[in-house]
Amino acid sequence: MKYTYIMSFIVTAIIVVLSLFTPREMPSNTISAIEKKPHIQSNKNESNQFSEPIKKEEKELLARLVHAEAKGEPYQGKVAVATVVLNRVEHEDFPDTVHDVIYQKNQFQPVANGHINQKPSKEAVQAVDDALENHDELTDALYFWNPSISDVEWMNTLDVVKVIGDHHFAI
Repeated sequence: MKYTYIMSFIVTAIIVVLSLFTPREMPSNTISAIEKKPHIQSNKNESNQFSEPIKKEEKELLARLVHAEAKGEPYQGKVAVATVVLNRVEHEDFPDTVHDVIYQKNQFQPVANGHINQKPSKEAVQAVDDALENHDELTDALYFWNPSISDVEWMNTLDVVKVIGDHHFAI
């Protein structure tokens, strides 16, 4: 009888140990939440500046995009638009250069309507400089839109991290 108790105890202990160390499948809603959160590997140094400067031509192009996208928006909104483009350059799901991010198909209305070719304002140029120097406030933002003129439904599924002027900034 003692033998039966000892064997029962050993079998129970083995089952408990195995159940503790056996990998379990995560619920599907947990996995999708993890997949939605973008993983950004930053190109910035500890002072939140980009360690790799962008080319002069790309800086000019970014200023033209900021001018076209954020004309009439608060200065902080202009900096945020530039920050989104810079965040995309760093993100694995987007192209690796400012030029390629801006000209990626169907991403920015000013590319489609030709407003990207307008001369940027001094304020847009300064906003790009400020975004390059320090853009930690919106370090994860990858998207922006104006909900009063954009009717793209999938944007409503994004997590808005900040609203500046008429633009929503999201991850």
